[in-house]
Amino acid sequence: MPEIRPENRPGNSPGTPRDIGPAQDLVVVRNLRKTYGATVAVDDVSLTVRSGEIFGILGPNGAGKTTTVESIAGLRAPDSGTVRVTGLDPRKRRAEITSLVGVQLQASELPDKIKAREALELYASFYPAPRDPGELLEQLGLAQVQNTAFAKLSGGQKQRLSIALALIGNPRIAILDELTTGLDPQARRDTWELVRGVRDAGVTILLVTHFMEEAEYLCDRIAIIDGGRVVALDTPAGLIAAARSEQRISFRLPGPLTDHSVLTALPAVHEVTVENGRFVVTGNDDLLVAVVTELAARGLAPLDLHTEQTTLDEAFLTLSGRTSEGADR
Repeated sequence: MPEIRPENRPGNSPGTPRDIGPAQDLVVVRNLRKTYGATVAVDDVSLTVRSGEIFGILGPNGAGKTTTVESIAGLRAPDSGTVRVTGLDPRKRRAEITSLVGVQLQASELPDKIKAREALELYASFYPAPRDPGELLEQLGLAQVQNTAFAKLSGGQKQRLSIALALIGNPRIAILDELTTGLDPQARRDTWELVRGVRDAGVTILLVTHFMEEAEYLCDRIAIIDGGRVVALDTPAGLIAAARSEQRISFRLPGPLTDHSVLTALPAVHEVTVENGRFVVTGNDDLLVAVVTELAARGLAPLDLHTEQTTLDEAFLTLSGRTSEGADR
C-alpha cells in the first residue's frame, strides 16, 4: 500500500504530518431539514465533526445520508436549520468552502476517454494551491495507470482516482460518499487502508456508508441515520454497548442434561434453546459465570464454548428499530 504523505503547507516541512493542533469542530450541523415535494429526506439532523477524525454517517439506502453531506458541501440548500464548515455557511461562502472541502460523491463519473492524469490536472486547475498531480498519483498507487482511459480502469482504480480528485484541492476535510460500493472484498480492504492513510496525513474524513463492517473498522464516531433522522451518535464501541441488552453463549455437553430448568431457573438466564445437541443460552452480564458454575456442580464441563458479542450490525438494527430483514418495527 503506497504511503499517503501530508501535503506541504506553510509552516510544515516535507514528510512531516501537519500539526492540526487541538481538536476543533470543523463541521457543525444543527436541526437540518430538507424535503423534496412531499418526501422528507432529512428531518432535524444535528451532528458535529471534529478535526482529525473519521466521522461516519451510517444508514440504509434512502436514509438521508447523501442529502446531509451534500448540504454540508454546499450542493443542497436546506429548507431549515444551519450548516457551518470551519465556521462558514457553505451556501454563502461557496468559493472558500470549495477550497476547504474535497468531495467524492456516490454517483461521480468521468468521460470514458479521459486519462487518470488528465482528470487530476483538470481538477487541479480549479484550485489556487492544488496538490501536485504526479505526486498524488504516486501516493495513491495510480502512477502505473496515469495514462489509462477512465473506462479501462478497474473498480478499485476508479475509487482511488475519486479519492485523488477529492484531495487535489488540498482540502482540510474530505467527504467520501459510498466509497466502496461495488468493490470486491480485497479492493474494499485496500481502500479502507487508503482512507486511514489520508486521515493520518492530516485530512479530516466524513465517510458515508451503509456497510456496517466498514464503519466499525474505520470510524472514530458514527451517526446512524434512518428515515432522515439521527437515531444514535457515538463511537462504534459506544453504539454496541448501548444496544447490548443481553449476553449469549453456546456450547455442547459431554453428557445429558435432561432437565433444562436447572439453567432456566438461574436468575442470570433469560432463555435456553437446544438445536442438534448445541445449547444456546441468553441472559444478563452474569450469564457465563452462572451457567458454567451450575454445570460444574453437576459434573458437566461445556465443550466448544462460544460467547457471542453484539456487532455494529446488530446495534444498528436495535437502535434504528428495524428487524433483521430491514422492515420497520
